[in-house]
Amino acid sequence: MKHMVHSVAAAAAISISSLMGSAAPAQAYQVDCAILLCLAGGWPASAPCAHARAVFIRRITPWPIEPPLQIWRCPIGASFNEHAPLSPMERLYDITFRNPPLIHSEAASDPLVLVQADDQADIDISDDAFDFVRNIRVYHIQYRQNENRDGDCNRSDSTRLGSYGLQGDYRWTRSNVAQVPTASQLTIPNGCRSYFYRSVFVDWRDHAGNYGSEEVRY
Repeated sequence: MKHMVHSVAAAAAISISSLMGSAAPAQAYQVDCAILLCLAGGWPASAPCAHARAVFIRRITPWPIEPPLQIWRCPIGASFNEHAPLSPMERLYDITFRNPPLIHSEAASDPLVLVQADDQADIDISDDAFDFVRNIRVYHIQYRQNENRDGDCNRSDSTRLGSYGLQGDYRWTRSNVAQVPTASQLTIPNGCRSYFYRSVFVDWRDHAGNYGSEEVRY
């Protein structure tokens, strides 16, 4: 199993650009498999990866705020060729582009919901090769401060952190603005000058450890 997951992640980082060059139109593939491949490879320039990244960001755009990668929608453990088994990378590529499953529309969710998910990947992804999945962090930043008539400083911090568990399950937990990465545009002024900031910030590291982030103000 460890050999399989190392092969998938390493091959994604090395050869994804050439694989994407001949991919089917963006509508034709399983988008979460594409997100997995493109994220591991550092979002290489291609139409499929551009579409995968757009979905990745759209999911954290309120409302609802969803897991940007829904790895349980990608059948990593599936095989399409029993007589001549493919390498893990070829198999995942087939799942994503050459032999795509039917795409189901995502059900609309009620507003003001932070979506969690107990679903997990269909193979063991606890190996270090899949750390790039667990490195995805989503911060729902909600911060306000102002000085009242008595000169007291009122501060409100309702920041939450969305993160992935060992097998790709997704959870929201309490956080605070002190934990928000510096790549965010959050800039709390000194003193108690009136300030309000609300956004969703996501960051990640690809298989090679390269850092990336996006932020959506609302």
